[in-house]
Amino acid sequence: MRAAVRTRPARGESLALLGGAPVGEVRAPQWPRFTMRQIERVAQLLHTGETVVIGRRGVVEEAERAIAAYHPGKRVLLLNSGFSALHAALMGLEIGPGDEVITTPYTFGATTSCILFAGAVPVYVDVDPVSGLIDPRKVAAAITPRTRAILPVHLYGQPADMPALQRIARRRGLAVIEDGSQAHGATIQGQPVGQFSDAAGFSCMGGKILATSEAGYLLASKDEVYWRAALMCQHWGRRGEAGFPAELGPHADTLIASYRVSPLIAALFPGQLAKMPAEIEGRRANARAFREAMKGVEWIEFPAHRPGFSSSHHMLTFNYLEERTGVPRAAMLRALQAEGAPVFVYVREPLHRLRRLRWKGYRGPRPFWMEQLRRAKADYGRVSLPACERKVERSVEIVWNFYRPDGRAMQRLAECFHKVGRHLDALRSLQSEEKTR
Repeated sequence: MRAAVRTRPARGESLALLGGAPVGEVRAPQWPRFTMRQIERVAQLLHTGETVVIGRRGVVEEAERAIAAYHPGKRVLLLNSGFSALHAALMGLEIGPGDEVITTPYTFGATTSCILFAGAVPVYVDVDPVSGLIDPRKVAAAITPRTRAILPVHLYGQPADMPALQRIARRRGLAVIEDGSQAHGATIQGQPVGQFSDAAGFSCMGGKILATSEAGYLLASKDEVYWRAALMCQHWGRRGEAGFPAELGPHADTLIASYRVSPLIAALFPGQLAKMPAEIEGRRANARAFREAMKGVEWIEFPAHRPGFSSSHHMLTFNYLEERTGVPRAAMLRALQAEGAPVFVYVREPLHRLRRLRWKGYRGPRPFWMEQLRRAKADYGRVSLPACERKVERSVEIVWNFYRPDGRAMQRLAECFHKVGRHLDALRSLQSEEKTR
C-alpha cells in the first residue's frame, strides 16, 4: 500500500536549499557490476597476453554467440562502440553520399554523426513531446527521392513505434536501422528491440544496460549486410570466417575503419547477458514503484504506457510543468538535488540546432561534413520541430541503474518531489530574492 503523502509542510520542515534537513540522497547501486568469474577471465587474458583478436575467434566468438542467442535470426558483429555499430549498419546497407536518412533530433549526437561519417545527410522529424521518441506520423512527409533509410532511437530504454515505422518503410522501399544503445531488453509485443529492422546498432559502454567498458554490436537481418559491414570495419573483412562470400575475396584488404573490439571487453559479454534479464526486471519494478509513489505531484508528466511496449529503463524521463509551479526548471532541479534526488537534463539542445551542422556562416573548426550538407542544401536553421523544442525545454531525467527492487529508496526519491511541492511558496520567494540581488 502506498504511504500517505502530506500536502502541507510539517512544523519546522524547510527545504534543504534553505538550510533544512534533506530527505536524503537516493543513490543507485554501483554500476556496472561484474562477477568474480568475469574479472578472473579478463585477468587470465592479460596474463597470457591475449589483448588483440583479429576476426571471429576466442572470446569474440563467444560474445557474438551469446548476443545472437538473445537476438534470434540476426547476424552479430562485435565492435568497439555504439557509434561504430551504427556506422557499420549504414556501410553494410551501402548508404552514403547523396543519400538522406530520416532520424530524430532529440537524442545523443552519435545517431547523427554516424550518418555524417557515411557521407549521407540527416533529415530531422519531430518527436512525441513527452517520451521524446520519433513521431511516425511526421516521417512519411519527410521522404524524398533521396531518402534511403529511417533511423529511430529507442531513447531512455523506451521502444520507438517500430510497427508503424516498418509499415512506412515497406510502402516506400526504405531500410530501417534501429539505435538500441539505450534499450537492451526493451520489447514490443514480447520481441526485443533490434528485431524490427534491416540493421541495428547497440552501445555497450559502461553506463548502458548491457554494460562493459567501451563496446557495441551490429545486428544484421541479411548476410550481405553483415559481410559488407565486416569488409568495411574489420581486418580482412573476416574472410577466414565460415560463409565468407567468394565474390568479396578480391575486395578484402586493409582499407578499413578499425572498429574491432578488445578481447578484454568481449570476455565480459556472456556474464553480462546472463544476468541482464533479472536486472531489467528490477529496473521495471522500481520504475513502477516510483511512479506509484509520485501520485499527487501534479507538476510532473510521465510518458504514457503503451500496450505491448515495455521499456527497459536506461533512464527515467518525465516533463516538468513550470506553468503549474511558477518556478523555473533550473531552480526546481537545484531544490530536488539538494533534497537528494539525482535529477538532471540529458538533452540540452536539439541536434538540428548544433553549430557544427550550420554550413551557412559557420566560423569554427571546419568538420569534413560541411561540404556534403552544403551540396544537399540542408538548411537546419529553417527546420521547425516544436514538439522537440518543448521536450528539450521541459525534460528531466534520472539515470535508472536501480536494478535491485528497492521500495524504500523509491519512496524516499518520491518524497524529494513531494517535499519540494509542499514548499513552492518558499521556492518562489527565493527566486524573487535572487532576481533582485
